[in-house]
Amino acid sequence: MQITESTTDLDNHQVSLLILGAGWTSKFLIPLLKREGIKYAATTTDGRDGTIPFRFDPDSSDPAPFSALPSAETALITFPLRGRGQAKHLVRMYESTHQTSEARKPHFVQLGATSIWTAPTWQDESSPYEQADPRAIAEDELMACSEGSVLNLAGLYGASRQPRDWLDRVIKSKADLKGKGALHVIHGEDVARAIVALHRNFTPGKRWLLSDMHVYDWWDLTQDWANQTLRNSENGDEQVDVPAAKVERHKELLAWVGELMIEEDVRALPRDTSSVGRALDGRGFWQHMGIWPTQGRIR
Repeated sequence: MQITESTTDLDNHQVSLLILGAGWTSKFLIPLLKREGIKYAATTTDGRDGTIPFRFDPDSSDPAPFSALPSAETALITFPLRGRGQAKHLVRMYESTHQTSEARKPHFVQLGATSIWTAPTWQDESSPYEQADPRAIAEDELMACSEGSVLNLAGLYGASRQPRDWLDRVIKSKADLKGKGALHVIHGEDVARAIVALHRNFTPGKRWLLSDMHVYDWWDLTQDWANQTLRNSENGDEQVDVPAAKVERHKELLAWVGELMIEEDVRALPRDTSSVGRALDGRGFWQHMGIWPTQGRIR
């Protein structure tokens, strides 16, 4: 069982923060918890790296997997819950296997996605969202049946996960690029800081929109990243091996950006937010917590 030491006298079956699903986000969260002296436990499906083996089965009422988990002030759910019933089942199983008073019930935090906001205008945490979305349904249920709060995350990046690597995957044609508007992201380090802030200053029944407070223009990013690829190839840096096919591909991307600017009468990049569709306003969470993103503009 991966449980860190802290300055408290809590026994090894009680922690401040329980991470249900120690995946990519935990690469940033666990080091921060250690630095902050926050006692934590973490689970994975196979118990790797000293974590607790745990797999949530929404169709099982076996208490054994939940009984193996420590009591926690905050339980962070990193895996998606979908539809009606799953959130209520998880909360019921955890609470029934951990004796707590009404005043000391655990807080639950669900990591969600900003894709539930779809309107092609400015959106913040108070904006109407797709209530029929399976993940939104589960999030609403979590907040209704427990001391639950939701962090809806923009696109995750950091460490080896870099937005520029998405370029060739999401833009296959000029038509794809033409249809691309805004991109919103949040760095793993800022996700970790947000989780710790919410743990310390919990907001029951509240859904938050989490981004780095930038609205990026896909055309602008494509031009920038394509130019960087071409510069790297021309400089002949031995540490940057750019395949010839990628060079030709990024020349094509660069041409597409220019052609689209002429065809769509876009005089300069980045385009105005009124021209890129949905734009996310991520100020609310950071203002409420009294902290701000530490990771600036993506490059």
